[in-house]
Amino acid sequence: MPTSLKIDFVSDVSCPWCAIGLSALEAALARLQGEGITARVHCQPFELNPRMAPGGQDITEHLTQKYGSTAEQQAQIRDTIRQRGAEVGFEFSPAGRGRIYNTFDAHRLLHWAGVEHGDRQLALKKALLVACHRDRQSMESHEVLLAVVQQAGLDTTRAQSILGSGEFAEDVRAQEALYTSSGIHSVPAVIVNDQHLISGGQPTAVFEQALRQIAADEAAD
Repeated sequence: MPTSLKIDFVSDVSCPWCAIGLSALEAALARLQGEGITARVHCQPFELNPRMAPGGQDITEHLTQKYGSTAEQQAQIRDTIRQRGAEVGFEFSPAGRGRIYNTFDAHRLLHWAGVEHGDRQLALKKALLVACHRDRQSMESHEVLLAVVQQAGLDTTRAQSILGSGEFAEDVRAQEALYTSSGIHSVPAVIVNDQHLISGGQPTAVFEQALRQIAADEAAD
């Protein structure tokens, strides 16, 4: 019997593990299609650095301040991230992100896409992740964001109007508050059917197994 799952993918554009997690999730869903399991993925907002100042911050400096890691440790982590990305078909820049930026406007655009163009939201999310992690572009730059909007097949005039106003700001803040108040403090967080949580940028096989079990439980109920 076919089973349809609702998946909320809670993440931040600036998070490399979110890029890995989304790619792995999509690969898992592709494997499950032959078993009659389908899903609609909704991208939900989470800001790792909501108070990031305009202009961003050097990524090495930022990670040292936030986690106490050294440049050498960060280089090792970048190697791991690149390898994990390659396993699921996501390309990271060998040099890393360079700088980290505020992502609130990117989340406002993603919310708009979800509300008015639900079938294009995932395409926008993936294009933003590529712009950030492969192409090392500024996620606070309206020029960059509009170029990504165009790439995703969305209306740049409408997007420019959103960026020039506070539209969807309250909606994004409300969604962020909803997830943090529910206990989500790290991303990616994959919430299935509003009740099952899969945390972290898991390998494809882990997502596949978890989703298959959830679908089986849903069918049994």
